[in-house]
Amino acid sequence: MTYSGVVKVGGPADVHELTDLMISKVAVGPMDNNSYLLRCRATGEQLLIDAANDAPTLLQLIGADSIGAVVTTHRHGDHWQALAEVVAATGARTYAGRYDAEAIPVPTDVPVEDGDVVRVGRVELTARHLVGHTPGSIALVYDDPHGHPHVFTGDCLFPGGVGNTHQDPVAFASLLGDVEAKLFAVLPDETWVYPGHGKDTTLGAERPHLPEWRARGW
Repeated sequence: MTYSGVVKVGGPADVHELTDLMISKVAVGPMDNNSYLLRCRATGEQLLIDAANDAPTLLQLIGADSIGAVVTTHRHGDHWQALAEVVAATGARTYAGRYDAEAIPVPTDVPVEDGDVVRVGRVELTARHLVGHTPGSIALVYDDPHGHPHVFTGDCLFPGGVGNTHQDPVAFASLLGDVEAKLFAVLPDETWVYPGHGKDTTLGAERPHLPEWRARGW
């Protein structure tokens, strides 16, 4: 089946099958968060991005092969409500941006800096530190050697704009600047964007609107 990226709370996961990586997207409530299970096709190793909520749903998605790591994209509580339970059940190592780690109640085993590589099996994800939605938000970029890049943006980039900066012009300028410099400036239009809530998009779909976002201030 063709991947659409459209999921709903209580519904099935949608699976994006790439040559080296399988990406399973599931929605969990009550904030309609997206969680992503990444599986290396060569080794079977798995990694979860954002144990947001509903641990039973996430553990069912993970299955008997378990996971080696959980990456939390940022400190906001709706992105780690199931983290403690998932870690207790799987023994997974925890990763989070260095500047958000202290605000996440589950201890972070690996504080992540900008440019660090996070591995799942033979697949490498590059962390990009995007400041503004929170001080330590991270995105994860998979530069697929067989196709276009894929980026997991947490709450930093959505269809139609960057993440909420609570009408703080300094935070907004920082977030938009980082998103422009670290994503739009270096990745092609075909780059697939997997956000922390809602539908997916591509950088090409959003790129023409960057001046509009800057002008409106959110």
